[in-house]
Amino acid sequence: MTTTEKITALRNEMKSAGVDVYIVPTSDFHDSEYVSPYFMARRFLSGFTGSAGTLVVTSDDAVLFTDGRYFIQAENQLSGSGITLMKSGEPNVPTVKQYVENSLTSGGAIGFDGRVITGLAGENYEKIAAEKGGRIICDIDLADKVWTDRPALEHTEIFLLDEKYSGKSTAEKLAEVRKKLAEEKADVHIITALDDISWLFNIRANDVECCPVVLSYAAVTAENAYLFLDEKACGAAVRDYIQKSGAEILPYDSIYEYAEKLSDKRVLINKSRANYRLVQILEKCEIISKPNPCSLLKAVKNPVEIENIRKAHLIDGIAVTKFMYWLKNSVGKMKITESDAAEYIDNLRGEIGGDSFIGVSFETISAYGANAAMVHYSSETGNNAEIKPEGMLLVDSGGHYLEGTTDITRTFALGKITAEMRSHFTVTLRSMLNLAAAKFMYGCSGENLDILAREPMWKMGLDYRHGTGHGVGYLLSVHESPNSFRWRLRDDLPRTAVLEEGMVTTDEPGVYIESSHGIRIENELLCVKAENCEYGQLMEFEMLTYAPIDLDCIDPSQMEQRDKDRLNYYHKMVYDKLAPYFDGDELEFLQKYTSAI
Repeated sequence: MTTTEKITALRNEMKSAGVDVYIVPTSDFHDSEYVSPYFMARRFLSGFTGSAGTLVVTSDDAVLFTDGRYFIQAENQLSGSGITLMKSGEPNVPTVKQYVENSLTSGGAIGFDGRVITGLAGENYEKIAAEKGGRIICDIDLADKVWTDRPALEHTEIFLLDEKYSGKSTAEKLAEVRKKLAEEKADVHIITALDDISWLFNIRANDVECCPVVLSYAAVTAENAYLFLDEKACGAAVRDYIQKSGAEILPYDSIYEYAEKLSDKRVLINKSRANYRLVQILEKCEIISKPNPCSLLKAVKNPVEIENIRKAHLIDGIAVTKFMYWLKNSVGKMKITESDAAEYIDNLRGEIGGDSFIGVSFETISAYGANAAMVHYSSETGNNAEIKPEGMLLVDSGGHYLEGTTDITRTFALGKITAEMRSHFTVTLRSMLNLAAAKFMYGCSGENLDILAREPMWKMGLDYRHGTGHGVGYLLSVHESPNSFRWRLRDDLPRTAVLEEGMVTTDEPGVYIESSHGIRIENELLCVKAENCEYGQLMEFEMLTYAPIDLDCIDPSQMEQRDKDRLNYYHKMVYDKLAPYFDGDELEFLQKYTSAI
């Protein structure tokens, strides 16, 4: 079916169900950022393949909301579909909630699958419907009726993350969670976020592509712990470890039955993450809606994790440098497409990482020329351009290793580049280095520091429509809350967390010029303690990413001496880390591209 035919079919189902406004988010039963194929209903219905977006369909209109990372891509993919793009965060563009409120007629019905809408969002739609004298219909999955060849819901084999990698046992982590439970005077904590659960029980799987989590729910009380998952995916070793940790394994869908029995309990649950159906069942309880304690606990990496993460970045830096050597020496001598380049760097990670390599941490972005102006471009859904010995190639990639998760972006000159490209690359580099060099008082969050990256760009009248950085999980989601760098405060996003010692956050400013070029440079930063002064504890960052930044793209005349000193210091560290693993022409290449300017 074409996109137009799918929307027509959905409208027919809406009419049969008595639904006036139907909402299809990009989500699963756990409010995950990345979802398995079974949950890609928004993608199926709209044809838009980006990782973030919400489709809203009425009898007359269909609109898709997405953020600035995907504006160009969405415009291209929605062309001719009859679906209007809503550019979230732009002036005069309503939120999803506002659009639904404006679209619902008196006495009308809002429809959605209550398992893929968060409790908080569902309650907002309840209020909208009540104010219009209408209702919500939340026990229907109308997309399922249209999507006749929908993929099956998968539960893949679960494996244990050894404590030499995790640094803490599940029993220790449960004790930390129970301490928070007691502070909240709660009887039970229900956890629905997949990365929180996988972290807590030291388990991993492949239930979500590029995100090695286990489809599961969990509940923790002062005495007991329950893990709800597909028991067939749980081998003897995993089962034994979980049971010895003091937890009981129950069937995946029995979480709802468990919740039904919690009458009159004080339940700690995050309504902004837990699904609406589950929250509705718990209405008879006293709900304490706060962020999961696991979210902050797992964001602060322990010493074992930190040492492992450094090892993961060493493996990753070797792979990225070898890729850079291959790219610079091969372009123009052989046919290379964007997807060829992506496949090459993905394979390098596997070869160098060996048994430690679990997989890529997200689909590699390999974007040549104007394609790089699309922040989250995919060569699979784009034009898969051939790379020529001119212009620039942006590669955003990363890996999952037993030692941790990596995320790095480099932009490479492939031959002649324009003065504008060189200028934009240089300001991007200065912006990245400026944030990385920050020293700040403890208590600051990413909202306080984001301006350090944007100021050099704002002075040139430039900006970028994405956050400057996000937290990174440990063999979990490559995008991890609650730490991040961003300046814009939005009602639909939580405030960023105070930057704690042990948090890992990316630093990735960029410049994107439609129909011309895109540039992004990304390193990961570890928050560490600096000196303690009379005013309090000072903090700073350690750069974890070890890979050259392309000197062929830089205009030194646009750099202050401190910019040069910062780059030279960084490149010396990169050389010292990587040189023992290179020889011959590759070592000479490394020397060249880490030389002082």
